[in-house]
Amino acid sequence: MTLRKLGFAALCAATLFTPIAAQAHFQLVYTPDVNLQKAGDTPLKLIFWHPFENGHVMDMAEPLEFYAVHRGEKIDLKDSLKPITFTGTENEAAAYDASLPVKRSGDYVLVVEPAPYYEESEDIYIQQITKSYLNRNEIPTDWMEAQGLATEILPLNRPTNIVAGSTFTGRVLAEGKPVAGAEIEIEYMAAEPDMAANKPLAPKASPMPGGAVVAISDENGYFTFGIPKAGFWGFAALGSGPVKEHEGKELSQDAVIWVRAYDVE
Repeated sequence: MTLRKLGFAALCAATLFTPIAAQAHFQLVYTPDVNLQKAGDTPLKLIFWHPFENGHVMDMAEPLEFYAVHRGEKIDLKDSLKPITFTGTENEAAAYDASLPVKRSGDYVLVVEPAPYYEESEDIYIQQITKSYLNRNEIPTDWMEAQGLATEILPLNRPTNIVAGSTFTGRVLAEGKPVAGAEIEIEYMAAEPDMAANKPLAPKASPMPGGAVVAISDENGYFTFGIPKAGFWGFAALGSGPVKEHEGKELSQDAVIWVRAYDVE
């Protein structure tokens, strides 16, 4: 992992990108198709992984909260969770299958608040509060709204159909207020999960030289990143949450968002 605290918040800028040598932990709430036409149950996978490196998988405990928001209403999804074993290229670990009942048209904002994960190599806990997005019938309803989480990234571009080659802008929030100088790791989901086999599909890209790609939020919490390739992109604001300790150890309470980019054809 990268260093989770930077001592130069005053020097932050919206377009500062710095490679830092490490692998990036990323919480996933994944389904391959985020733009839906038909109603029905949409399968989901919750995995704590290194999807850019197609590497180490971390054990997930049962999430503290897991739900969707549709037209401002909360849909509890915890009862749909089913424990699975996800087998990566380096190891296997506990993960979850789940399901989202998609009925009406509009956006479905998926939110998972995982239990803190103890990272032995850093002697800290990590809790990645994560948002992903689905849409039915191309009708926007919820994607532009903050969800009132302890920490989150508010998208300023529609997260289900970003054009590859354009940019994505987000705003890092903690308890509804902007976070200046947040260190934001940027991850391409090079290896997507095989929904049936519970293992990675063939990777579509290789990790960047120099380690994780990182941006720093500006004084108002904003950052912008140029999306170079179609697929799923994740952004994790490290330590942006208000809770800093868990069971007597440092807690990195991170805000994670996943967006989907497409090539123009």
